[in-house]
Amino acid sequence: MAKIQEITDDNWQSIIGDKPALILISTGNGLRGEFITQFKKSATATDSVIFAEFNPEKNPDLAQTFNYKNKPIMIGYHCGDVPVRRVRPWGTDVVLAIELLENQAKEKNPEMANNEETPQIIVGEPVNVTDNDFQEQVVDFSNEMPVVVDFWADWCGPCKMVAPILDKLAGEFEGQIRIAKVDTDANQTLAQSFRIMSIPTIMVFKKGHIIFSQAGALPEPALRDLFQQAIDLDIEKALAEHAENNPEDDSN
Repeated sequence: MAKIQEITDDNWQSIIGDKPALILISTGNGLRGEFITQFKKSATATDSVIFAEFNPEKNPDLAQTFNYKNKPIMIGYHCGDVPVRRVRPWGTDVVLAIELLENQAKEKNPEMANNEETPQIIVGEPVNVTDNDFQEQVVDFSNEMPVVVDFWADWCGPCKMVAPILDKLAGEFEGQIRIAKVDTDANQTLAQSFRIMSIPTIMVFKKGHIIFSQAGALPEPALRDLFQQAIDLDIEKALAEHAENNPEDDSN
């Protein structure tokens, strides 16, 4: 079980080395409560990233290295790069930073990606789905609860706007909705099968059926309403009504 390491001007390089690290720079003031909760939770659940923190007042060299400016900062650090920098971070920033650091580590070390174990699915968080397990993790799983699929790509700006909203709603609707994320660049078979022409595209499955599909970055209120409608939908009744109103469908 990982823990948050206290680093200093003298020991930080020996502790972090060439591993990806999420570093909190703070005097203890100005931190959001939900960020602190997520940071601690992720530290215990994540083995691939080092979680560290330091007081900038006691470690001026580190504060200067990371350009500390009197407000709490979360830094994503890996091999001299700082791909993540969030001033007064939110809890959702932690989840996104971990994913970004893990992806960067895999790019720098392809053997890590080839040898990694099957990722554990964490309840209350989005699930990364591929061509190989889409049937099981989305279509089959939708018999237990609705599955919201986010078709996205790393280069897509609107996708990055939607991602933290989906992370937040995954926690709010835990046990009622599963959120599955499909990287269209890495899973082109799925993108072609579902004719994904633009991203992000949000698709919802229930009882093995697609009940919603729309391209574009939906705002949080619209996504929350969509989630609730998917939960409330009586799919058997809806299918029966559709068959009654569209008898020609059965003849084809």
